[in-house]
Amino acid sequence: MIADAHVDLLLELGYRELRFGESNTFARTWLPLLEAGGVGLQVCPVFVELERQPEGTLREALGQATCLLRAVRENPDRVLQVRSVADLDAVVRGERLGLMLSLEGVEQFGYELWPAETFWELGVRMAGLTWNRRNPYSDGAAEDGGLSRLGRALVDRLVELGVILDLAHASPAAFAEIVSRLKGAPVICSHAACRSVYDHPRNLTDDQLRSLAAADGVFGLMLHPLAIGHDVRTLDRVVDHLEHAIGVIGIDRVCFGGDFTTRLSEVLPTFPESADGLMPVGLAPGAGIEGLQGPEDYPALLARMKARGWGDADIAAISSGNLLAFLRRSLPKEL
Repeated sequence: MIADAHVDLLLELGYRELRFGESNTFARTWLPLLEAGGVGLQVCPVFVELERQPEGTLREALGQATCLLRAVRENPDRVLQVRSVADLDAVVRGERLGLMLSLEGVEQFGYELWPAETFWELGVRMAGLTWNRRNPYSDGAAEDGGLSRLGRALVDRLVELGVILDLAHASPAAFAEIVSRLKGAPVICSHAACRSVYDHPRNLTDDQLRSLAAADGVFGLMLHPLAIGHDVRTLDRVVDHLEHAIGVIGIDRVCFGGDFTTRLSEVLPTFPESADGLMPVGLAPGAGIEGLQGPEDYPALLARMKARGWGDADIAAISSGNLLAFLRRSLPKEL
């Protein structure tokens, strides 16, 4: 089974359902792809495209969350929402595919803390404060600062609620400050790669990887050329990143955070692209790894890991065991 910490499938569901009134879009689009790739758990971020900010941010975020709730309601025999360890147990038993809500940026909160509680009640269990750029709470990877005073208060409120803090897209200063502030609360970097293998602002240094591990967190490898390397977009380079991360923080701290965008770039009329998207020159936003364009291609990656000499136990740990274990110790037991 594959457990994936980040795919923006709600962007497509929101586009089709909120703008054009389609129904059961998930069953016709992403569900077959996830099932073909053996995905049993998919973390689904709410991400509001920059051109819809600030006026439409809250409305769009709530709409995307509603699309996930619809996907569960319309496919009760195949899909469930993961809010607790009890839900996770059903996924592990293979009863249904699990979808878990996360936030990729909190711009929809405005300048207030109370929306954190609303999104928790909708099922959000993971949240990153920003997407590369600066917002009222934090600087992202395209900036140099850290948390604002409001951001520190939000981190504390998210911890109080039980939300897992996601360090993907955080600036180095924000990354360090969040880790130091958590004091044992769960933390993840859901989708990034290794700066030592490919030097890019979205990737983590070895010191950041060690800091994440020291905080009992996990690292999700982003399967996108932006992070893996726009000049070498191969499965072998993906495995190079996996092996480097494992060498730094151990086999039990690494998982997948796919962030596949090829399909989204083909479906959405204006796929997100901006100066602070940190896209290397010449790399299209929808570019993919050769042989790994979406979740349906996960078997090819597992086969490449096997060919590189990986044992079954280590493949199972990376593909699902580590993320599931992390969520088991981070989510509420039941609701």
